[in-house]
Amino acid sequence: MIAEPSYTIDSLAERLAGKSEVESLQTLAELFPGQVVFSSSLGYEDQVITDMILANNLPIRIFSLDTGRMFNETYQVWQKTNSRYDTKIEAYFPKGESVEKLLNEKGPFSFYESVENRKECCFIRKVEPLNRALKGNKIWVTGIRAEQSQNRQTMTQLEADEAHQLIKFHPLMNWSFDEVKAYVRQHNVPYNPLHDRGFVSIGCQPCTRAIQEGEDFRAGRWWWEDNSKKECGLHAK
Repeated sequence: MIAEPSYTIDSLAERLAGKSEVESLQTLAELFPGQVVFSSSLGYEDQVITDMILANNLPIRIFSLDTGRMFNETYQVWQKTNSRYDTKIEAYFPKGESVEKLLNEKGPFSFYESVENRKECCFIRKVEPLNRALKGNKIWVTGIRAEQSQNRQTMTQLEADEAHQLIKFHPLMNWSFDEVKAYVRQHNVPYNPLHDRGFVSIGCQPCTRAIQEGEDFRAGRWWWEDNSKKECGLHAK
């Protein structure tokens, strides 16, 4: 039995040096056949990466975490994307018994009461399903950009994820928001209409609002919390 080649962050960075986003995704798919996955929240950035993958027939599996509390508009763009590219984005749901236990014990809006409660809800609805979706894979592609938050400005395009024992690749890490929107327009990519109404980062309906002019990209997520490093746990170090 031939052992799989071992790659480090540095050796992969050398492989991807000078390549476009699509070329980088193609290279990773060739180096790790059947072990590259893309997690899409169906927002602007993720729709750009979805187009890169599907328009170029790259062998990368795409999935989304359906928390059960998403906007109708998010489901609409999901359906439009499936139709446009003749694909089926995979859905991962939270475990039913965990959601039932949470609601029976704490009610449907416990996340407004404390950061701990909110993180508990995020874990049940997002983190645990993500763990299942990533299991057995080597590369996790995300739509993270450095511009999105102060916390993400310290990230690099390739990162080791010790918790999941894989490598994360952020192809749009150095893109600006204007570049993302320009790509969507140029390629006529389906996108969430909530973006036209001031929603920049779109998550669960009860936890997302539009942002005001001058506000941080993440200001519309868990807006009731006084925390500049608001994350749901998907990308926690």
